[in-house]
Amino acid sequence: MSQNAILYSFRRCPYAMRARLGLKISGLKYEHREIVLRNKPKSMLEYSPKGTVPVFITDSGNIIDESLDIMFYALGENDPEHWLAPPIDAMKSLISQNDGDFKKNLDRYKYPTRYPKEDCSGAKENGLRFISLLNEKLSINKYLFGEKRSLADMAIFPFIRQFSKVEADDFQKLPYPHLQNWLNGHLNSEIFKEIMKKHTLWED
Repeated sequence: MSQNAILYSFRRCPYAMRARLGLKISGLKYEHREIVLRNKPKSMLEYSPKGTVPVFITDSGNIIDESLDIMFYALGENDPEHWLAPPIDAMKSLISQNDGDFKKNLDRYKYPTRYPKEDCSGAKENGLRFISLLNEKLSINKYLFGEKRSLADMAIFPFIRQFSKVEADDFQKLPYPHLQNWLNGHLNSEIFKEIMKKHTLWED
């Protein structure tokens, strides 16, 4: 028996953003359940005990609680802009760098007090190495893998957005014009404006 698909999401979470981007471009219909992380709904925890967003429940009842997997699921259903076009392995590798070392440094740059036993003083510079890599790629093409946006662009830019907002004025002065233009393009895109619309808080 089918049911309405459901997405548990938190508006500002970059993982949730990438999931919403994939769902939006695919055109899949679902019920949006906006939550706050300090007061997680019991129903969400029943679906996914790890308690992180996004959590997507398909119309057949399957639970997907990893953001990239939600993107792959949605695009597997419908990929009108061909975000999954080759080189898929190279895109996965770049996304892995984003989700690994870059995200680790981003967290320590933005929230150093959460890591009192670690020296977070180098987190910004370490994060900028990945920023520099992206800027170099974007000096060649408009997007990370060519002249059209792809899975890699849409999976990565929400995290670059978060990095850029830690010290917003300083970020705009950094010598990465190609990345800054790329990021601004995404932030001003219609799809980003759509997925960032505010929702009423959902409660059980």
